[in-house]
Amino acid sequence: MYDADAEDGDLSSYLAPVNPGGRSKSRLIVAGSALGVLAIAAVAVFVGLRPGAANSTQASHVDPAVTRLIAAVENIPQHAIDAAARDATTQFGAMPNPVSGAPLTTNGKPEVFYIGAQFCPYCAPQNWALVVALSRFGTFTGLTTIRTGNYPPFPPLDTWAFHGSSYASKYLAFVPVEERSNVLVSASANPGKPASYRVLQKLTPAQRATVSKYDKGNGVPFIDFGNKIVLTGTGASPSVLEHMTWSQIAAALTRPAGAPILTAADFIIASICQLTGNRPASACTADIRSLELKS
Repeated sequence: MYDADAEDGDLSSYLAPVNPGGRSKSRLIVAGSALGVLAIAAVAVFVGLRPGAANSTQASHVDPAVTRLIAAVENIPQHAIDAAARDATTQFGAMPNPVSGAPLTTNGKPEVFYIGAQFCPYCAPQNWALVVALSRFGTFTGLTTIRTGNYPPFPPLDTWAFHGSSYASKYLAFVPVEERSNVLVSASANPGKPASYRVLQKLTPAQRATVSKYDKGNGVPFIDFGNKIVLTGTGASPSVLEHMTWSQIAAALTRPAGAPILTAADFIIASICQLTGNRPASACTADIRSLELKS
């Protein structure tokens, strides 16, 4: 990705949306351009939008409204998931691609390795799709709601933070790395340099090697499914989330307005099913298996 060892968190590391495979812009790539209009994105907890601490994405307590929201997203009816899979021709952008490498595992389980950034608008819909998809195979603890940065043409978008959360599954391991927060660092500390977002997490040497091998574009979002499949970019346009709150987005997931998110989730589910040997059967249905990459 960008130079994670840079101390100032230069925003220019993220500021060139690309057009993978001729599709709509779906990710942010390492490039040297500056963003003219920025705003501090508030970290918030769901409904009522009570602002959280500006330097943290983790709520200080378990908010019942957030718990209800997560439950709604985790329990999307299977018939809605399958219906989106049957109509996957509406897929927005990034699609999974096969790769070849040594198995990527954690504690003997296939690893789903994700790189994103909390300010990134293209990561926002992918995070929704990931929560939907991964909930078919395990359980999240400590997810928090956040709002992305102001990245024209997109306004701040309501989405999820994986930093500070944990995920339990008997089928796989989920390893998320959110390299930058949604907290804008004052440019005045570095006169003449573009604004930046605070460093949140850094890639390990092994993770850097994985990215260098499979993600020549060096952008976010990026998902590696066990070194068998990679997904570079988002499967749903950030515009799907515009002008909606977390609760409205969650409700839309079972309606036509949310179909792009469910479709993106279906391709993630299908990729995971290929790692787990199509287990569990409740997640890896015939409709989902129809989206799996052919060997």
